Amino acid sequence: MPRWRALPEELDPQVREFASQLRRLVDRSGLSIAAVADRTGYSKTSWERYLNGRLLAPKGAVVALAEVTGTNPMHLTTMWELAERAWSRSEMRHDMTMEAIRISQARAALGEFGPGPAKGRNGKPRAAAAPAAAHPPTQAASSYSPARQQSAAASSSGARSYGPPSGPGGGERPGPARGGSPDGQRRKRKLTMFLAGVVGALVVIAAAVFLTDFGKDKGGDDAKGTPTPTPSISESLPEGVECKGASCAGKDPEEMGCGGTLATSPPVDVLVGAAKVEVRYSKTCGAAWGRITSAGPGDTVEIRVKGEKTQTSEVDGDFDAYTPMIPVKNVEDAKACAILTDGKEGCTK
Repeated sequence: MPRWRALPEELDPQVREFASQLRRLVDRSGLSIAAVADRTGYSKTSWERYLNGRLLAPKGAVVALAEVTGTNPMHLTTMWELAERAWSRSEMRHDMTMEAIRISQARAALGEFGPGPAKGRNGKPRAAAAPAAAHPPTQAASSYSPARQQSAAASSSGARSYGPPSGPGGGERPGPARGGSPDGQRRKRKLTMFLAGVVGALVVIAAAVFLTDFGKDKGGDDAKGTPTPTPSISESLPEGVECKGASCAGKDPEEMGCGGTLATSPPVDVLVGAAKVEVRYSKTCGAAWGRITSAGPGDTVEIRVKGEKTQTSEVDGDFDAYTPMIPVKNVEDAKACAILTDGKEGCTK
């Protein structure tokens, strides 16, 4: 089984060459990824991303790797600068592509609403024609004219109308408009507007009363006092640390930010065959885990704390492994054990 995965095909050639150089340095040193993480202060998860081309290693990690592997940092940082420029160009192209995709999606979404309202000759939107039955007073008002007003007034007083004929034939006199006289229509419109104003005023008054009562209730709640929020665990921890104490139980120490420079090993370790087993402890996270190095595939390591569930991990092709965490107040309460495939077993004191 090869140690390294194939680098992504879309990587820039400069970034690909730089990642390959980092892999050669790690191979030449004979260190596992976990050992590199422990000696450089950067987590194992981060180094896996750097060495597999998923993330460009920061300059600090590159300098630390040069010191660990005995490489001239000047030459390595020169290659890093070229890779960093290529990585920035790739990110810029990706951002421009994503922006173009978002613009296309926005245009497509806006197109679903269909064309806008039709416009008249002067460029203004045309008003929608209302049904004739919806506004009978307006129809009556639109059919009103001075000649018909004179005719209607004459009819109501019993006099004859001598106005000009309304039609081409000249023999038919105009009758009163439908719905009553114009004065009646005006009175109806005034009454309608008055009622609408009364209703609007009542709505405003009701809204004002509701808002006033809501403000009083809110003020009363504030007067009673709001409980001070308790700071969460993440707010009291250093940046990058995701758990502490019981919340770390069963979780990966590297992913939770408890490893690297935040972890220490007591000066007591045990050799079981060719494998070394030790306890790793993070005071910041209040947790411990077991680690085995120079082991073979199938060997297992355990971390045991009285009153807590034992955590176990098995060695794969990296020749080392570490267990999930167990919450512990004192590192002396934790014990790491190794169980080899040949039956040998040993634990720390």
